[in-house]
Amino acid sequence: MIRLDSISKVYPGGVTALDDVHLHIDAGEFVSIVGQSGTGKTTLVKLLIAEEHPTHGRLEIGGWDITAIRERDVPMLRRQMGIVFQDFKLLANKTAFENIAFALEVAGEPRSRINHAVNQLIELVGLDTAVHRFPHEMSGGEQQRVAIARALAHRPKILVADEPTGNLDTLNTQEIIRILRKINEFGTTVLLVTHNREVVNGLRRRVITMEDGRIIHDQKTGKYVI
Repeated sequence: MIRLDSISKVYPGGVTALDDVHLHIDAGEFVSIVGQSGTGKTTLVKLLIAEEHPTHGRLEIGGWDITAIRERDVPMLRRQMGIVFQDFKLLANKTAFENIAFALEVAGEPRSRINHAVNQLIELVGLDTAVHRFPHEMSGGEQQRVAIARALAHRPKILVADEPTGNLDTLNTQEIIRILRKINEFGTTVLLVTHNREVVNGLRRRVITMEDGRIIHDQKTGKYVI
């Protein structure tokens, strides 16, 4: 599903963000990537979504070599991947329903398909009571659920969640992780990038620990050890 072979990323000025990283993630896995700030986690996410390109090595997603992906092919890649960020990135002038629908509208989906899909996603993430609210009328947990639903609009095979609970309290964090577990149970590969030790230890799933741009631990059912 995801394969990195000898991946390195060196930024201008000689700053090495990733150093000879080897990683294989199978379809349907739930993997947490952990480590202190500046260890390469964010750069890894940027490579996966083709926001950056590796300096060396080979990167494959679903058998597709995206090492030097062309700009015109990036939208096609991102339709196969759902992406959730810490800061939600919702459109302020659109309701929860409209934010989710927008992801399908820009892809030219028919209105009947959009309405059906959005209603299914709202039910999946438990947003029934907030469906017609604007972002400023929603709690942080509700906004993140909208962001997750939007990321799932194209039924991606992979969901990349980059610090999705970073701005949430404990109760909302637990709810978001419950939703991510449910998504994974449906067969979607989930890649969770997080600093939250309690979340990682509670999941009891595969944990990859990064330090200085390298993978230093890869535990099948691990814990946050740093």
